[in-house]
Amino acid sequence: MANDIVRLREETGAGVMDCKRALADAGGDYEKAKVLIAERGLTKAEKKGERVTGAGLVYSYVHMGRVGVLLEVRCETDFVARTEDFQNLAKELAMQIAAMDPESPEALMAQEYVKDPSKTIEQVVKGVVAKVGENIQVARFARFSL
Repeated sequence: MANDIVRLREETGAGVMDCKRALADAGGDYEKAKVLIAERGLTKAEKKGERVTGAGLVYSYVHMGRVGVLLEVRCETDFVARTEDFQNLAKELAMQIAAMDPESPEALMAQEYVKDPSKTIEQVVKGVVAKVGENIQVARFARFSL
């Protein structure tokens, strides 16, 4: 069971006790525990949605010199803004915007994720919220193309 806890923690980013609890609730079934963590993480993400996002970063992405995206993604602290998870999210969001050309942050959040159509962008963002423990919002973006 200890190996499963470590593996769950590495895959989901959830805390040790959350992983242990999920495995116990799932009767030791690893896949069920993973689903439970995801569900519980999304619940945590929704609770964080009202918190003020006073930090973040501006991310730029240029695809083949023909499409460019300038994106403002916000979080609660500079500490999270510097994490690999947050910066990878910014990159994924910029690539999504370059590929799908959404009209607004709200339209972006409703889109299917191009790398995994079974998820929406909102679900991808909430997954990172659950992992880093802070509210994350796409504040604004601009897309340029030739």
